[in-house]
Amino acid sequence: MDVENQRMQKPRKGRRSGAPEGRSVQPGRPAARGRCGGLAGRPSVPPPGPLQRALLPATREASFPGCSGEHHGSRRGGAGPAGVEQSLRDSMAHLDSEVKEECLREDLKFYFMNPCEKFRARQQIPWKLCLQILKIVMVTTQLVRFGLSNQLVVAFKEENAAAFKHLFLKGYSGTDEDDYSCSVYTQEDAYESIFFAINQYHRLRNISLGTLGYGESEGNRIGLKVCKQHYKKGTMFPSNETLNIDSDIKIDCIHLDLQALSQSSQDWKNSSFFSLEFYRLLQVEISFQLKGIDLQTIHSRELPDCYVFQNTITFDNNAHSGKIKIYFDSDANIEECKDLTISGSIQKNTQYVLVFDAFVIVICLASLILCTRSIVLALRLRKRFLNFFLEKYKRQVCDADQWEFVNGWYVLVITSDLMTVIGSVLKMEIKAKNLTNYNLCSILLGTSTLFVWVGVIRYLGYFQAYNVLILTMQASLPKVLRFCACAGMIYLGYTFCGWIVLGPYHNKFQNLNTVAECLFSLVNGDDMYATFAHIQQKSLLVWLFSRLYLYSFISLFIYMILSLFIALITDSYDTIKKYQQNGFPVTDLQEFLKESSSKEKCQKESSAFLSRVCCLRSAGGKSAVLTATEMALSKGDRGWTAPQNCQKHAVKLQIISRSDDHLILVN
Repeated sequence: MDVENQRMQKPRKGRRSGAPEGRSVQPGRPAARGRCGGLAGRPSVPPPGPLQRALLPATREASFPGCSGEHHGSRRGGAGPAGVEQSLRDSMAHLDSEVKEECLREDLKFYFMNPCEKFRARQQIPWKLCLQILKIVMVTTQLVRFGLSNQLVVAFKEENAAAFKHLFLKGYSGTDEDDYSCSVYTQEDAYESIFFAINQYHRLRNISLGTLGYGESEGNRIGLKVCKQHYKKGTMFPSNETLNIDSDIKIDCIHLDLQALSQSSQDWKNSSFFSLEFYRLLQVEISFQLKGIDLQTIHSRELPDCYVFQNTITFDNNAHSGKIKIYFDSDANIEECKDLTISGSIQKNTQYVLVFDAFVIVICLASLILCTRSIVLALRLRKRFLNFFLEKYKRQVCDADQWEFVNGWYVLVITSDLMTVIGSVLKMEIKAKNLTNYNLCSILLGTSTLFVWVGVIRYLGYFQAYNVLILTMQASLPKVLRFCACAGMIYLGYTFCGWIVLGPYHNKFQNLNTVAECLFSLVNGDDMYATFAHIQQKSLLVWLFSRLYLYSFISLFIYMILSLFIALITDSYDTIKKYQQNGFPVTDLQEFLKESSSKEKCQKESSAFLSRVCCLRSAGGKSAVLTATEMALSKGDRGWTAPQNCQKHAVKLQIISRSDDHLILVN
């Protein structure tokens, strides 16, 4: 607000408008438009009147003991209006600093309140809490519906795989022998198993109970493909211990379509391709493609899925041990049905499900926006606090206090919302039969639901009885991670040692993955006797080593490492319980929030000074002095109300400092 100095054209005598009686404006002195305290300039002011003479001694001696421990009285810059102006400037600057600090403290307290406390403090509706509760219900309902639908898909794939094994594997008992389905031990059984699979494929439409049809294989040809792998050439005489063989592998393939299979079976059985030299043979692979439609989804009022089954039968003779292992692999893929016409209420039900999924997306986007907004506001508040702390205390805030402003729960909610939105979009595409990636959709929706339910712990943490788990996990996590890093080195050492030594003699130690799973089971006390008993006693040295290996591992991990692991968590739990009884260590942030405001004492000490603050206004080219009583503003439900005599002269006021019950204004 600009200060206007208007010089009178010719001297005149008169009273100052609004000035105390008996005091006239001196001729030749310019009339001044005053400001509260003169914070923005030094306008020419009239000589001190009775009110100002009464104000001057008070302002010189004004101080605010108890506010900050420092003396903020007026500077003795002179006995005239300049002293009043300097005193007002210093006092208002101190008051403004106190108000800023109090505002920051109130904002921090409000930020760290729980939703119930915020509602009691400012009647602010906890939108995020209500939204999270609604989101839990919606996301869980969506996941259950998708899980039931996915369960039908998994059941259809598994039942078809079992049916294919009974259809195409001769002598299949219904149970896999190991990681392979069955095995043969004679050349005759090998030939019969190969020819049996080919004949069953030809007779599929007449023998299958399912909704199956032939699919197109490579080159858009309907039929099956038979390939064999063998060494190029060689001779072998085991009785003379003589072997002459070329180690290069040759692959020969033949395609048998339905037309060729419809002819006499002796024509293709007697071909040279099926003359197998088993001492050179590595494996025979039969691959074919089938198509099917899952009709059980109709009972769930869903559109049926169309499947493509890529089946492979492998006769493995790589070991040349006299045993050919037969593997059956069926890879089922869901494809969009080309022509699907279904009458009834299925289409209408599908639309309802799509609308529900769209509503879930809207809820998650609203939650995402609110949580992102909270994080942004928290970072701004953190910046304000860091600047204030550095300015007042001349030091940086510790890292622990800075991380208090980064709410990990909001990060968890945002991650959950993003995964739910992406998973819901995929689910809608799958529902509309535009996509078939059930696995990715399951991972996204399942993980997001996990995060949503884990986020419920945040609201339980507001109660001390339920907060122990969260605080114990936070306190013990760094120590547990360091401990696991050390224990993991020992665990890896035992894993590699068991794999290389016990692998040839124990089926649980044949590869690194099974070794790690076996040792983890031993740590938890599972399957101990079977692990000891199944070791083959072909080598006394290996048998003795296995006992030393297993006993040392179990003793070390169960009696020492696992006990220390539990002790770390127990120690953190005891520490948290002690803190809850005696109080937690106070950080800089908590100390700042607990500082009792000395605002009431400051107001009592400065009331004599503030009551003398005046406002100078200009009206009709005349100057007038309004006392603090005339300028007193009342704070009601609708905010601050200006006095009548300022309103009637249309004086524009500007706030230069504020507190809960005082405003200092200038025009």
